[in-house]
Amino acid sequence: MSNEEWKETFEQQKVTYVLEHQGKVLIIENVPARVCRETGERLFAPETVERLQQIVWEQRKPIRMVETPVFEFVA
Repeated sequence: MSNEEWKETFEQQKVTYVLEHQGKVLIIENVPARVCRETGERLFAPETVERLQQIVWEQRKPIRMVETPVFEFVA
C-alpha cells in the first residue's frame, strides 16, 4: 500500500484512560484525545498528560468505585 493510499484520520473524542498505579487500577473517564479511526491509536495533548498525572498523584476521592475481575494470561 503506498503512502498515498494510507491516510490516518484522527478525530477528537472523549476516552476512558485506564492505568495501574501502586497496585491499584485507576480509571479516568472523559479524557480528551485524538483517536485514529483506522487503528484506534490515541494521542493526548501535553496539557492532558499533565492533568492525568495530577489526578493520579492527588489521590482525591473518586466519583464512584467499580469492582473489576482480574485474570491471568496462561499460555
